[in-house]
Amino acid sequence: MKPNIFTKSINRNSKLIIALASGIAMGLTVAPVEAWFLAWFAMIPLWLIVAIPKHKSKSSSLLPSLLWGFGYHGTALYWITGLHPLTWLGVPWLGSIAIVVFCWLFISFWGGILVMLWSKLIKLFSTQNSLIRVLIGTAIWCILERIWSAGPLWWSSISYTQSPHNLVALHLGQISGPTAVNAAIIAVNGLLAEALNTRFVQRQSQEGISFQRLATIAIALFVSLHLIGFGLYSRPLSQIPQAALKIGIIQGNIPNRIKFKPQGSRRIMRNYTGGYLKLANQDVQAVLTPEGALPFFEDEIIQSSVIAAVRQKNVLAWIGGYKRQGKDRYTNSLLTFTGSGEVYSRYDKEKLVPLGEYIPFENILGDIINRLSPVTARQIPGKSNQIVKTPFGNATVGICYGSAFAEQFRNQTATGGEFIITASNNDPYSAAMQFQHHAQDIMRAIENDRWAARATNTGYSAFVNPHGKTLWISGHDTYETHAETIYRRQTQTLYVRWGDWLSWVLGALGIGVWVWERKVIGNW
Repeated sequence: MKPNIFTKSINRNSKLIIALASGIAMGLTVAPVEAWFLAWFAMIPLWLIVAIPKHKSKSSSLLPSLLWGFGYHGTALYWITGLHPLTWLGVPWLGSIAIVVFCWLFISFWGGILVMLWSKLIKLFSTQNSLIRVLIGTAIWCILERIWSAGPLWWSSISYTQSPHNLVALHLGQISGPTAVNAAIIAVNGLLAEALNTRFVQRQSQEGISFQRLATIAIALFVSLHLIGFGLYSRPLSQIPQAALKIGIIQGNIPNRIKFKPQGSRRIMRNYTGGYLKLANQDVQAVLTPEGALPFFEDEIIQSSVIAAVRQKNVLAWIGGYKRQGKDRYTNSLLTFTGSGEVYSRYDKEKLVPLGEYIPFENILGDIINRLSPVTARQIPGKSNQIVKTPFGNATVGICYGSAFAEQFRNQTATGGEFIITASNNDPYSAAMQFQHHAQDIMRAIENDRWAARATNTGYSAFVNPHGKTLWISGHDTYETHAETIYRRQTQTLYVRWGDWLSWVLGALGIGVWVWERKVIGNW
């Protein structure tokens, strides 16, 4: 067998540079650059280097894979460095830099491990058939992302490269969540890579498929998947008056560095009490505040001027605060206060940010952390599969980091969630991170076929319809209030009903075809 295009004329160092550069190109698909179209061919170099068999090659594909993953995740998640400086927490300047750089490098490396495993498994399930190779490579990637998304560190799925600009492709998420979008992007990249390999090296693939046929299949797949997405995108949205719900949002704009100081407390009460009264006078039915809007425990929130205003205006409010969960334990919660000032329900944040909101391996590191940290209380995660009841019907709720975990939203919608509300802080991160966060919530709105309202502390707060269209979006680092009408829905997409079925179907199909090929060519 002849070598592929990347082993014929490119040395090892050049391949490493190309792998890193193509990973960076994939990272440029999201905010702040938002070159979403690059996703449909930015994986081609990786595929040529890693997936296509090389003739008598002894070089490992692990390092190029790691560099590609590091380039992608490192570029997409560069906003993590916005945590610096942490001096307001009492961390020295150099210590702050060390902590932030470590977090950025670690999460980038963690993303790189996924790509390394992908390349290793591609080798394990090697095949000479281009189409089977694309099927297997797509299945492996989708399954690995599914596994990664079940862990504590997840954000930059390949699927979110299309949000918010390619809403047509994102509607594939209604079929099987982020996996459907992932599969589309990876398969198209794989087919184009196989086509290029046959064009410049082999003239035709091992099984006799020409460049023209492979390129045609890639283009046909791209077009047909977008036509399916367009069909879902084009469905009219019913806006029944009886299902209307007018919600007001308050973006408090309280920087973390002053939130727990006296001037911060005064500003919190002024901004949220005033914002609530302003929105209540606009005849809203509910007011949504950000994560930790009132950074106090439930009993303190009940005594605040905000809840006094709720009793005065008799308009429901979702208040971001904290709930005690026993000695030295608490949850980050979104509390539903009725017009009487009583707590009707609450949602406890399920996905906590490692190091920021909880200490990994606390049983081992607990004594050390307690000596170093002035904070004695520990945040704990909320239970999975929570049901949040409101006087308007069940709500699908997310708090901050939870927006990256599609299954969390699907589970709530499957049990009756009729609309989505999310509450986030987003300070001190840049506008790039905030727009990526907005992009995540757009995907959740499409996948669940629900209207969504998102309140943040510093941006971007927004209202989104079930087709992913942003009806209103706030500014960055601004104090704002806004009211918009959304509509409760009881539809269930295929993804809501069946979950991520596509990963396992692709996996079973890939293994089945691979085994069949082995038997046909007589290797077994």
